[in-house]
Amino acid sequence: MKQLILTFIIFLNFSCANSQNNKIDQTKVKEDLNQILTDLSQNYVYLQEKNIDLNCIREYYENQIPNIKTEAQTVLFFEYLLAEFYDSHLILNTNRNSSFRLYSPIYATIKNGKPIVSNVWQTQIENLEQNIIRAELLKINGTDFKQAIEQFPTHCNDKNSEKVREWILNKILAGRYNQPRIITLKLENNKTIEFDLDKLKIKQTSEPLTSTIKNGIGIIRINNSLGNNSLINEFDKTLDKLMNTKGLIIDLRNTVAGGNSYVARGIMSRFINKSKPYQKHWTKEQYDSNPIVERSWTEYVSPRKEQYEKPVVILVGRWTGSMGEGLAIGFEGMERAEIVGSEMEKLAGEVSAFSFKNQSFGYRLSTAKLFHINGTPREKYLPTNYVVQTTTEKDETLEKGIELINKNVK
Repeated sequence: MKQLILTFIIFLNFSCANSQNNKIDQTKVKEDLNQILTDLSQNYVYLQEKNIDLNCIREYYENQIPNIKTEAQTVLFFEYLLAEFYDSHLILNTNRNSSFRLYSPIYATIKNGKPIVSNVWQTQIENLEQNIIRAELLKINGTDFKQAIEQFPTHCNDKNSEKVREWILNKILAGRYNQPRIITLKLENNKTIEFDLDKLKIKQTSEPLTSTIKNGIGIIRINNSLGNNSLINEFDKTLDKLMNTKGLIIDLRNTVAGGNSYVARGIMSRFINKSKPYQKHWTKEQYDSNPIVERSWTEYVSPRKEQYEKPVVILVGRWTGSMGEGLAIGFEGMERAEIVGSEMEKLAGEVSAFSFKNQSFGYRLSTAKLFHINGTPREKYLPTNYVVQTTTEKDETLEKGIELINKNVK
């Protein structure tokens, strides 16, 4: 009996000690709040364009600190703060079950004040049996979308702005990891249906790329692997097998996670016979209390190995992100490919990693702006061969790409 009591006391003491260790130090949270606001004010290169009042953010989030009791609440606290800037490139490098996902398999735009499904990730969805393009979004989990936007946990951005509302709308469609996403849609034929986004099956592949030949045209699809350095070797081997095709299509519609410029330059280097510029950078520097000095530069690609000289088309869409966007504008800037598709992810700028002093996770901020060689900001670029998605019953973007290859060959 004494042994049982002793064991219980030890367990109780351990539980109390563990509880103390997990207790949130709100003073440290405030210290980290000051740090991220300083980093935003000094390093976030789009701060002025966002027109967000940092004093509003400081006041609101300082007032929320006493409510933080758990580690998960701490993560959400900083996640919501970054969401104030309605910029999908500003993210924490961690998440929790109650965090919002980074993207959804459908994309919606606001037209005449109504949220409308404008794009569906048809290349990656295996079981989409109904065409929901142009359907009006009425509700999510029973809540009217207008109300859901107002309830979104940001407090200092302007929710009357159409740009802000559209960004929030798509974060709501991305949804939280631990909540359902059942949306009520009014189709073009005025029929109202319930649609469960979580029942959509997204294609998964372990291969960095896949390839095929269709009517003499080589097609290479990048499988969300632009951050995988070994993709260059795989791309080389694949391209070498397609050298005798009459044209090449590179499909970047599944590069949602972005990548790095090493891989992008490795790919572009197989299509030019001399060094060419592919994108421009702009940032500003300031050290201590010295003046702010602007800095800009143009990045080049140099040729590598045997060159593919036939016509090239790049396919892009709403799930072409970050370095995928850079690769697209790079090919066009080098005058080496035609770009086909819709808007891309519009991930603005070049990101850098930052660390909190007291948290085990960090965050990413855009610290340099990126531009097409013609001066167009990357996030504002529209494909020269723009395709409006009207149906999920056929691949309209791929069809347009094949059409262009055949036209150029003739």
